[in-house]
Amino acid sequence: MSEAIQLDAPYAPPAAETAVERGRRRSLGPLRMVLDQALAYPGRLALAGMALVTTSLLTAAVPFGFRLVIDKGFSKGADVHALGRWFLLLFVIVALLGVFTAIRFFFVSWLGERVVADIRLKVQANLLTMPPSFFEVNSPREISSRMTSDTAVIEQVVGTTVSIALRNSLSIISGITILFWLAPALTAELLAGIPVVVIPITLFSSRLRRVSRSSQDRVALVGARVAEVLSAIKVVQAFGQETREQARFGEAVEHTFATAQRRILIRSLMTAIAMVLVLGGLTALMWQGALGVAAGTISGGMIAQFVLTGALVAGAFQALTEVYGDLVRGAGAAERLSELLRVSPEIAPPARPLAMPVPPRGQIAFQNVTFRYPSRPEIAALSDFSLSVEPGETVAIVGPSGAGKSTLFLLAERFYDPQAGTVRIDGVPLREADPSELRARMALVPQEGVLFGASARDNLRYGQPNASDDAIWAAARAANAEDFLKDLPEGLDTFLGEDGTRLSGGQRQRIAIARALLRDAPILLLDEATSALDAESERLVQDALDRLMKTRTTLVIAHRLATVRQADRIVVMEDGRIVEQGTHTELTARSGLYARLARLQFDSAATLAD
Repeated sequence: MSEAIQLDAPYAPPAAETAVERGRRRSLGPLRMVLDQALAYPGRLALAGMALVTTSLLTAAVPFGFRLVIDKGFSKGADVHALGRWFLLLFVIVALLGVFTAIRFFFVSWLGERVVADIRLKVQANLLTMPPSFFEVNSPREISSRMTSDTAVIEQVVGTTVSIALRNSLSIISGITILFWLAPALTAELLAGIPVVVIPITLFSSRLRRVSRSSQDRVALVGARVAEVLSAIKVVQAFGQETREQARFGEAVEHTFATAQRRILIRSLMTAIAMVLVLGGLTALMWQGALGVAAGTISGGMIAQFVLTGALVAGAFQALTEVYGDLVRGAGAAERLSELLRVSPEIAPPARPLAMPVPPRGQIAFQNVTFRYPSRPEIAALSDFSLSVEPGETVAIVGPSGAGKSTLFLLAERFYDPQAGTVRIDGVPLREADPSELRARMALVPQEGVLFGASARDNLRYGQPNASDDAIWAAARAANAEDFLKDLPEGLDTFLGEDGTRLSGGQRQRIAIARALLRDAPILLLDEATSALDAESERLVQDALDRLMKTRTTLVIAHRLATVRQADRIVVMEDGRIVEQGTHTELTARSGLYARLARLQFDSAATLAD
């Protein structure tokens, strides 16, 4: 089945690393994915780069402007009119620096937002191709947290950190070049001390990368815990588990804080060591330059330029040590998102899919199917199961919980592939067909009416986006949903809330039924479709379904046997196998499982009626 990507690993002890993993951890290689996204916008990238180079050169020119002002304007006998010219030159440099800084900020920030948007779109597009088995072993809530927290880190990296890193790198290069021009011997001494700075930074960076990745994992887990508890707040409060959930959340938060504290400590030590070494070296360098001024070998303007340029280089080095931690975090975030981009769906169209017959017939066949869910491979949900449903036939699937009834739907829609045997739709093996084509021939009504945070109209035509309002109302009428939809404040345009929370359970189910009716597919899959309805609504909807099923192949999962008495055939399942099948009359005449279940249900109903 689909490969697990270890999303829930934050609290697990670290496993032994391979050489490849160690290499990845020590590098900023995962940021290549971010660069590839930015390269899709060469024009914006070029403008940002041009502004970046220009601001770096103008920054390096500011000390030269001060040198001219000092040497030309503060010397004895200086021309007053010339003094204004040199100050004007310095002002022009500063003004240009401000303009190009604004240009750089705009284009770099635009790239950051655009890159993040593209990454989110690509990750989501890939996730939508994943089968349900993928989400059995990888938490959707944790994945959702990656899509928010990790992309926010990347946005900061592209929109701010990379710009700062490149600008300061250029400042260091240009600054050192100027220092060489001013004082080659002194600058050579400065460069000789660079390894003393680089070595401790390299040693710290490896540890910082690993801790940063762990910190992001824990932040994602905190987000997942919040979503889990808040989505089940009624259950939490009904069972009085607020204190317990707060304790669980507190544990996750404290783990996150502890990891972040280690990351901050490592980064602080790295920054302190780099500052002491860089600023200490520059201080010694400037001291020697001051001696040169005292000896008359260097002018006052030159030493001013030297000191200011040296300060810019020192500041650039300091900024690089600080943003390196952000780059490491960005690499960790990019790596986590790359995992979601690299994973490929096991349920995918074959290279040359077989064409589905046109017009569709609606035949379903299971041939010697054995299937185990990837999350519980020790239990067979279906064992050597065979069943053929002819076009236009209504087959009810009944049996105790865990018998494998819902598994049939999942296999028919090819959300999973069986480990043995074959499933066919209209004679075409599902492994050889395009999943989207075969699913287009089906309409599903799940056991719980799943709705989206959208309007009633959008939910109703989810399977038929171009449906007219007349068709929508006809489907709603058939599903007994017309009255309450007309009573909504804005009719079909009323927002139904997240997961349809503004409706009752029965209303949500009736919208799900109307949605399936509107799809008008040749195969209907009804998973206890009337379970959430009251007796009157159930009768009205069942009448509509009875009329609809006459021209369609229908598989009905039913726990309430009263709803399937009129089925063409009833298949009784237990432990993943068919134990008996026939009509309601035939099965009740036997002393099998169906007769026993029917007796229990109908006797209980009679008792309640009395």
